[in-house]
Amino acid sequence: MSIPPPPGPHQPDPAQGPSPAPDPYGPPPQGQQPYGQQPYGQPYGPPYQTWGQGYSPYARPSSVNGLAVASLVLGVLCCFPAVGLVLGVIALAQIKKKGQSGKALAITGSILSSLGLALWVTALATGGLSEAWDGFKKGATQGTAFSVVRGHCFDAPGESLEGLTYDVDEVPCAGEHDGEVFGEFTMTGGSAFPGDNAVSDAADRKCSPLQDTYAMDTWALPANVDVYYFGPTRQSWRLGDREVTCIFGNTDDNATLTGSLRADETTLDTYQVSLLKSLNALDTVLWEEPEDYPEDDLAGYRDWSRDVHDSFGDQIKALRAQSWPTKADKQVAALVKDMEDARDEWAKAVDAADDDDVDAFYIHYDKGYDYVDGPSTVTARKALRLATKRPTDDADYGDGGGESGGGELNV
Repeated sequence: MSIPPPPGPHQPDPAQGPSPAPDPYGPPPQGQQPYGQQPYGQPYGPPYQTWGQGYSPYARPSSVNGLAVASLVLGVLCCFPAVGLVLGVIALAQIKKKGQSGKALAITGSILSSLGLALWVTALATGGLSEAWDGFKKGATQGTAFSVVRGHCFDAPGESLEGLTYDVDEVPCAGEHDGEVFGEFTMTGGSAFPGDNAVSDAADRKCSPLQDTYAMDTWALPANVDVYYFGPTRQSWRLGDREVTCIFGNTDDNATLTGSLRADETTLDTYQVSLLKSLNALDTVLWEEPEDYPEDDLAGYRDWSRDVHDSFGDQIKALRAQSWPTKADKQVAALVKDMEDARDEWAKAVDAADDDDVDAFYIHYDKGYDYVDGPSTVTARKALRLATKRPTDDADYGDGGGESGGGELNV
């Protein structure tokens, strides 16, 4: 049985030499207490600090809060101000709790988002947002809704008025240009695109009347001028585009127009406008002639001839009600006399159609056309300083011809 050592500091055996120093990385020598602890709990000295797993003795910078960055971005862009404000508030709370950086970013983002939210509320209250959206939609539908309007001239991309285009460059009408806008109209319809043929048919019906109100003196239109249009495409229709733009252009893709073709109340005097209105009104009715031959649709020709007769009567009254300058009074009176004779021939054509007499109808039909755009029309035009050369396509107007300024409508 071993005898325990006496109390007090342990004394090494002189025969064994000094005791080895305790190894901090291994177990203590036999008979010694663990390092840092003396017998009976007395402290021996402070222990060395060790580094825990995953801890580095070098200080790491704190991370930037991601919501603070997002708040600042949304505040600058002002696209979702309410979201930016909420993210800024949440970011401030997280930064305080986690000790992250980005407090300045969160505060700045919150302030900018608050200002943006105030602007949005103001825009909604005043209707400014609606106007901005309308402007955006119009800008997004430039397949036919151009910045040029009635009376403006422009150059088209590729120097062609056919095919697809997204915008045009406005230029002065006095110089060379590809096209001149003489009218616009808006189509109706639901969200489904009606088709290219429907757009073309609408342009065919509505551009011609607009042409007559813009270029009233159709005889003054050059032979190389035709009517074109820009209309909505399937894609632009989905964005709300319904506008069709009616345009004068050169029939030669390699040629341009020079000078404005406008001839209306803004460029003509009162007497010129009065005469042209009457002549154009007659043209409108004459161009409604049935497509079939009288042998195949005599009833249709009877109804049409009655409309022509009535139109002559209306225009005779209008021309007689107008006072004319001395230099043109006799010439207009001669024109009115020929219009009265033409009205009588159309009345006889109606009677012949009622009797199913096709041969008699043709006789009065031809005589009625002989007075249309005849010599008296030329002299009256000359007296009022209007164009006196009949268009070359007047031969399509029955035997006597008629006034026409438009051609085939093309995309």
